[in-house]
Amino acid sequence: MGEITASTSQRPKASRAIFASAGSPYFSTVLALMAVVVILSNIGAAKGITFGAIITDGGFFLFPLAYILGDVISEVYGFKVARRAIITTFALAAFSTLCFWIMIALPAAEWYDGQEALERTLGPIWLIVLASLLGFVVGQTLNSWVLVKMKERFGERGLVGRLMGSTGVGEFADTLIFCSIAATVIGIESAPDFANYVLVGFIYKTAVEFAFVPVTALVIRWFKRREPSYALAQAPNGQS
Repeated sequence: MGEITASTSQRPKASRAIFASAGSPYFSTVLALMAVVVILSNIGAAKGITFGAIITDGGFFLFPLAYILGDVISEVYGFKVARRAIITTFALAAFSTLCFWIMIALPAAEWYDGQEALERTLGPIWLIVLASLLGFVVGQTLNSWVLVKMKERFGERGLVGRLMGSTGVGEFADTLIFCSIAATVIGIESAPDFANYVLVGFIYKTAVEFAFVPVTALVIRWFKRREPSYALAQAPNGQS
């Protein structure tokens, strides 16, 4: 079983926050989804995308989902579990990159004509991988830490406020780190284009998460209702 705070006696008296156990199928499902989203985002990030004057990358539509899932884990299961999920996702993303590299390096059969396409699609661009993983680790950690600290301060109240506040901090750190490393790899060299890349990425990701806050809140409440250990923690003195 993972960490559990099913009894109020196990929590610091100053904290109003309660969390569910990580040893449930619900947690493992969210963790698996987050890892898949990050891996796919890393693949798409190697492609530069333009919409008129807007500059972004091919993983732009996926990555906000990783933060939404991170919010669910942080709010329902707590910072320690969220940190473990972040580290696990980081390791799986790095492992997937290593696997892609091995697949490409293996000698191709004489009749196989997809080597160039495979290299083009899955070939690890190490600076992109580094940018994505570092941005993810720092951004998600800050996102989780801010959300949990706000929950410890306000308890179950103010869910929407802590979702939005933690998102702003986490997404800014993530976007700045990723763009600073990845910009030249996808062909961004001038300062105006770099500023465009950072601002568009931050505004877009934050706007998407803000737009999905009602959905995220509904998902979080769904988890809280169905996690037995969360209901136990909410009961007086931790008794069901």
